[in-house]
Amino acid sequence: MCSRMFIPVLVQVRKGGIGEALVTEYTHRGLHAIATVLPEESSAHLSEAGIAFFPLDVTDEKSVEGLKHSVQKLTGGYLHVLINCAGIAYTMTAIDTDLSAVKHTFDVNVFGPMRSIGGVIPYLYGSSYNATRAALQHRSSSLRVEMSPFMLAIDSYYSPLAEDFQQHVTGTPAGATDRFKYAVNVVERSLKPSPPAWFWYGSFTTMIRLMDTFGWRTIWDSILWKMFDLEKLKMAHANRFRREAAGESI
Repeated sequence: MCSRMFIPVLVQVRKGGIGEALVTEYTHRGLHAIATVLPEESSAHLSEAGIAFFPLDVTDEKSVEGLKHSVQKLTGGYLHVLINCAGIAYTMTAIDTDLSAVKHTFDVNVFGPMRSIGGVIPYLYGSSYNATRAALQHRSSSLRVEMSPFMLAIDSYYSPLAEDFQQHVTGTPAGATDRFKYAVNVVERSLKPSPPAWFWYGSFTTMIRLMDTFGWRTIWDSILWKMFDLEKLKMAHANRFRREAAGESI
C-alpha cells in the first residue's frame, strides 16, 4: 500500500479555475498531485508551486495516450484519484446556437473525460447511451423555458435581452462559491476510506437538492423565468406583435 506522501492524484488544471484550487489543496495535504495543462497554456504558476505537470489536450487521442504513459512512468503505474474538471463554456440561447461550437463544447466537456477515463477503466454497459439521452433531455428542457415568452420572431429572438445577456456572460453570479472552499470540500470527501458516490457542495445546494428531489418536474421553469427576466422578453415581443398588427413600423 502506498504511503500517504505518495498517493498519486491527477487533476486537469486551468489557471484561475477549480482545477488549480483542487491540485493546490491536494498538494497542501501532502499528496503527490499531478496537474495537466493545455499545451499552449502557461504553467509558470505550477512550477513556482513545485507541482508536477504534463501537457494535455483532451480532444486529442495521442495527447491523452501520451499523458497516460508519462503518468505511469512517474507513479510506477499507480493512480489513486483522477479529477476530470477540464471544461469550456459556450453561452448562447438555444435557438441562436452555432452547432459547430456545441460540437466542440461536447468534445471537450463530454468526450474529453471519456477519453481520459478510457485508458484507465472500461466503460460500463450503457453509460455512453445514457449520456446522450441525458443531454437531449436537458437540452429539451432548456428549449421549453427559452421559447415560452413568445410565438414568432425575426433575427434574434432574444435581442430585447441583449444587455442582460452580455452581463450574464461576462459577470460572476451573485453568491458564487469560492473555488478554494469548494476544493477543500471535494478533497476532504475524495480522501475518505469510503468516499460518497455523489455529494453536493456550493451556494444554495441544500435548497436546490430538495427542490430537484421533491419538486414537480417543471419546478425550474418558473424559477428560471424570473432569474433571466423572461417576462421582459415576453412583453417586448407582445408589444412588437401589437405594433405589427396595427400597421406600425418596427
